[in-house]
Amino acid sequence: MGHVGRTIDWADGTVVIVDQCALPAEHRLLRLATVDELIGAIQRLAVRGAPALGAAGALGVALAAHRHGTDTAAVHADAERLATARPTAVNLRWGVERALAKLSGGTGAVLAEALAMLDEDERVNREASGHAARLLLDTCARRPLRLLTHCNTGRLATVDWGTALGVVRQLHADGQLEYVLADETRPLLQGARLTAWELAEEAIPYRLLPDSAAAAAMARGLVDGVVVGADRIAANGDTANKIGTYGLALAAARHGLPFVVVAPSSTVDASLPDGGAIVIEERAPEEVTHVAGSPVAPKDAPVFNPAFDVTPVDLITAVVTEHGVVAGTAR
Repeated sequence: MGHVGRTIDWADGTVVIVDQCALPAEHRLLRLATVDELIGAIQRLAVRGAPALGAAGALGVALAAHRHGTDTAAVHADAERLATARPTAVNLRWGVERALAKLSGGTGAVLAEALAMLDEDERVNREASGHAARLLLDTCARRPLRLLTHCNTGRLATVDWGTALGVVRQLHADGQLEYVLADETRPLLQGARLTAWELAEEAIPYRLLPDSAAAAAMARGLVDGVVVGADRIAANGDTANKIGTYGLALAAARHGLPFVVVAPSSTVDASLPDGGAIVIEERAPEEVTHVAGSPVAPKDAPVFNPAFDVTPVDLITAVVTEHGVVAGTAR
């Protein structure tokens, strides 16, 4: 399979991504030469995760600038299509707008900004995960820690290092981690397919569990804390993340466990007063009614398939960015 390295990068005028739809069976790289190809990859989740989407947005603007040259109207049109490819993750539009702001300096300036964002990603995520690791060690009496996480928040969800899974990596490197419980994360199984793959690659002790078993694991005393990522954080600290996160926060509160959200500051959307204003993406019913292409529900079964839910800030111990704790009950 090989080491993941950067999830998204630039090479020879193309955007190169790890195809997350192919994992864990195959570690495959895709070269995307057009904005349309990149949008398709974003929408089918070949590239996903808020920080990785920010990088995708910036590199997509670089693709558009290379294609259209001095036709700035065409670049802006492609940029808007990119920014709206997935509505919940604020990092996508943030990456687009940050690269687009350099358009007046020419194609080279746009690409330079996008590449700077790639380099910045690992540093920012390391800082955020370091803050969160120290907070968990200060909060939890037991050593080494036993953490539960949801969805995928590691290298694959970022350019490099990871957010919540970066906390896991940091604690493991410091000898402060006993194991991770990784939710499978239905319906697309990002925990089973991606998080378990990353943890196995780095020989970090873990167990995979059904989403519905997380509360039972807490009740049995198998969890010291919950650490998750975020796709958008409102000004008051309410947090949108992969569907199922809200239920974990409720269960953690019931069992008196710290619930920590880790994300770069680019995920904070100060324009939204609270989580009620966050647009929640709803995805195709086939993601629920089919598994690996095979039907598991009656034909034409009605489906409710939100990709994300919102966790109120009063259920969150800490929202942690590279700047430290920015919201939550621990602030």
